Amino acid sequence: MTVDVASSVAERVYVALREQILSGDMAAGERLHQEALSEQLGVSRTPLREALGRLAAEGLVELLPQRGARVAQLRPQDVRAAYEARLVLEPGAAALAARRAADVEVLREATARMRAAGDEVGEAFAANRDFHLAVVAAADNPYLLRFAETLWVRRVGLTIYSEQRQLSEFLIQDADSHDAIADAIDARDATAAEQLMRDHISYAMGLLLEHVDVEAPAAR
Repeated sequence: MTVDVASSVAERVYVALREQILSGDMAAGERLHQEALSEQLGVSRTPLREALGRLAAEGLVELLPQRGARVAQLRPQDVRAAYEARLVLEPGAAALAARRAADVEVLREATARMRAAGDEVGEAFAANRDFHLAVVAAADNPYLLRFAETLWVRRVGLTIYSEQRQLSEFLIQDADSHDAIADAIDARDATAAEQLMRDHISYAMGLLLEHVDVEAPAAR
């Protein structure tokens, strides 16, 4: 079997850059200088441009005419759009996880870490993100997981979660909702798992849109 070397290099570059963006190592609005990235990753410009094109198609990178590229910035409308997409994706994933009798231990561990985080917002967000992505992973569908990872980009999610954790009613309900979702998946109750996840996301979205004005970062 012949291996397409160029494609495999572009894939490696894509994966590396995507992980840096998702983890927050590359900040919103950060310029992506192709010469520096090519040197850092040890690749030519061709696979780098291909990788940047894929990231742009996912909404993680903005391609700038005659000016290269930068990490996509958070706009106010992105907040609502991200929640609307999660409402389509995550309840269905929870139902699939229940039907496939997924192991919920990783879900319970993530919720325990979230409770233990206290005022450490970064740690709480990481645990919360881990819970939701673990639910999608338990659906055993790589396409759903890749899309969910894009929605849970740290630079977007941490901004939102930091605001939400200032609301006492959100703090009270958040971890308890996770426990209920895990219980439904563990009981193989797909209908309950789907509805609980939908209610959970809808509640968080409602709080955010009612109480919090998320500002778009200044252009660079």
